[in-house]
Amino acid sequence: MGPLIPQGIIAAEWSHVIALMLGIAFGYVLESSGFSSSRKLAGVFYGYDFVVFKVFFTAAITAALGLIYFHYLGWIDMNMLFVNPTFINSSIVGGVIMGLGFIMGGYYPGTSFTGLAIGKIDAMVFTGGLFIGILAFSEIFPLIESFYKSGSLGVLKVYDSLGISMPLFMLLMIIFALIMFVVVTKIEGRVKKVEY
Repeated sequence: MGPLIPQGIIAAEWSHVIALMLGIAFGYVLESSGFSSSRKLAGVFYGYDFVVFKVFFTAAITAALGLIYFHYLGWIDMNMLFVNPTFINSSIVGGVIMGLGFIMGGYYPGTSFTGLAIGKIDAMVFTGGLFIGILAFSEIFPLIESFYKSGSLGVLKVYDSLGISMPLFMLLMIIFALIMFVVVTKIEGRVKKVEY
């Protein structure tokens, strides 16, 4: 039963090796999907290309369904999975900063490394800015730590907040995803007609 490393099925020393291999595989999939292109990524905000939205929404739902089935079959103990605690104030500020960076730069952290790996200059600049931001944040963290930790909601799960079961939440998310896929496909069609 998983998770494998916390239960001692795989030695903890392998965690970095496994993370590196998964990271390389994930980067390959991103590049193969065209996610090293800042135009494709920014297309979500301008309405002409929703492939990023569709791929990541599908990936999130597939992963969540996989966890539910693995838990049901007894292959994974969901109670042993780490969930980041929610700090609502810093989450909102961080989301705004990342969203603005995504719109202006055309990348988010994961895809910037994909672009960097294939030699894209804009990705190099974006990744440089990413490291400068990390350094600046680490330097000013003692000054903003109280704000960062304010609005703590603990380990928060959407389905618990809504008072519904995890399987029902997943069913609703799948229905929502299908509706959104139809909506964004129509938006793409209208924007492309206007362009031509």
